[in-house]
Amino acid sequence: MSGQHQDIKQKYGLVRGLGLLEAIAINMSNMVGIGPFLTIPLIISAMGGPQCMLGWVAGTLLSVCDGMVWSELATAMPGSGGTYLFLKECFKTSRLGMVLPFLFIWQFIISGPLEVGSTYIGFVQYTGYFFPSWGVWQGRVLTVAVGLVTIGLLYRQIRAIGKLMVLLWGGMLLAVGAVIVSGVIHIARFGPGPALDFPAGAFSFTTGFALGLGRATLIAMFDFLGYYSVCYVGGEVRNPERVMPRAIFYSVVAVAFIYSVMNFSIISVVPWRQAMESKLIVTEFMEKLYGARAAGAMSILVIWTAFAAGVAVLLGYSRIPYAAALDGHFFKPFARLNAKKFPHVSLLVMGVLSIAGGLVNLESVVSAMLTGRILIQFIAQIFAVHYLRKHRLDIERPFKTWLYPLPNAIAFFGWSYVFLTSGWVFILFGLLTLAAGVLAFWLWRKSAGLPAFAAADPSA
Repeated sequence: MSGQHQDIKQKYGLVRGLGLLEAIAINMSNMVGIGPFLTIPLIISAMGGPQCMLGWVAGTLLSVCDGMVWSELATAMPGSGGTYLFLKECFKTSRLGMVLPFLFIWQFIISGPLEVGSTYIGFVQYTGYFFPSWGVWQGRVLTVAVGLVTIGLLYRQIRAIGKLMVLLWGGMLLAVGAVIVSGVIHIARFGPGPALDFPAGAFSFTTGFALGLGRATLIAMFDFLGYYSVCYVGGEVRNPERVMPRAIFYSVVAVAFIYSVMNFSIISVVPWRQAMESKLIVTEFMEKLYGARAAGAMSILVIWTAFAAGVAVLLGYSRIPYAAALDGHFFKPFARLNAKKFPHVSLLVMGVLSIAGGLVNLESVVSAMLTGRILIQFIAQIFAVHYLRKHRLDIERPFKTWLYPLPNAIAFFGWSYVFLTSGWVFILFGLLTLAAGVLAFWLWRKSAGLPAFAAADPSA
C-alpha cells in the first residue's frame, strides 16, 4: 500500500465500525426510503402508461455504471466525504484542485438538505392518512419534530448507529415485501390485468417518448440515489476495498428488483390512469386488496421507511462538511469531533438545514436536487476517474472498473440525457448553481489575495 493511500485511510481519526451488512443497510435504507412510495405515480405520468417500466430499466443501467465510478474512487480514497474527497485528491496537482471541491460543497449545501428533507415530506404525507383534517401548519410542526428526533438518534457513536440502521432497514424490507408479496399473489390469481393495458403508440419513438423517458429516468434516479451512501462514511468502514464495491452493487441489484416488482404489482391492481393521480399509492393498493386496516398498517410501514431513509441520508451527509473543514476548505468548527468521535457540529448544522428542506414542495425537490447536482458531482466524478488513471499513479486503485471505459461512457451519456430532458427551468437552475459557485469561489480566493485556479498541492 502506497503512503498516499495509507494517509487517506488513516487521516480522519474516525472509528471503522461498519461491516458489509451495515453498509448495505445504509445504502438500501437511503435508496428505498420514501421514494417509490411517492414517485411511482410520477413515473407513470412521465411516460403515460405501463411503458414507464423502461424508466426503471434505464435507471438500473445508469446506477450500475455510475456505481463502478463510485467504487473505483471510493476504494482508492476510502476516507470520509465522498465526492468532496475524490475531487480534492484526484485533482490535487491540477488547476482544478481548489475549485472542484469548493463547487461540490457549494451545490451540496443546496442539494443535500433537500434530499434529507424529501424523506420528511414523505413522512408527513403518509401520516396525513391518519389525520386527513390536518392543514399546512400541522404538517410543518411534524416536519420539525421528525427532524429533531433524527438528529437525536444520530448524536452517538458509529457502532450504535450501525445497529440502528440494520433495525430500520428491517422495517423498510417489511414495507416493500408486503407490497411485492401482495402483488405477486394477486397476479398469480387474477393475472396482470391493467398492468398490460398499454395506450396507443406506447412504444413509438417520438420526441415526446424521448422526453418522457428522460423524465422517467430522472425520477428513477431520484429513487436510486443512495447506492453510494456508504462512500460518505468510508472512513468508518472496515475493509473498505472489499466492502464498499460489494455494498454498492448488491444494493443496486436488490433495489432494482424491488422497484420493478413493486411498480408492476401496483399497476396490476390499481389501473395506471388512476395510479398516476394518487398521493398515497401503496395505501390505495393495500386498501383495494385487503381493506382499510391493511391500508393503515401499510401507511405505518411507509412512515417507518421514510424515517429510516432520513436517518441514513443525514448520517452520510453530516460527514461531508466535516471532511472539508479538516482540509481548510470549510469553516473550522465543522472539523470538531465530540468525545464519542463523531462530527457533532456538522451533524447539527446539516440537520437543521434538512428540516428547512422538508418544508419545500416535493415535486420541485426531485428535479432541482438532481439537476443542481449532475454537473458538479456525477459528471465531474466520471472525469475524475480518467484523471486518476492518467495522472495520479501514486494512488492505488484496489477496484478497477470492468470493461473501462464503456461503463464511464454510459454513465456520462446517461446523466447528460437526464439533465437535458429535465425541462428548461431545471436546466437553468443547474447551470446557475454552477455559475454562482464559480463566482463565489473567485470572490473568495480574490478576497484572500490568492489565485483563483491553482493546484491544491503547493508543490505541484
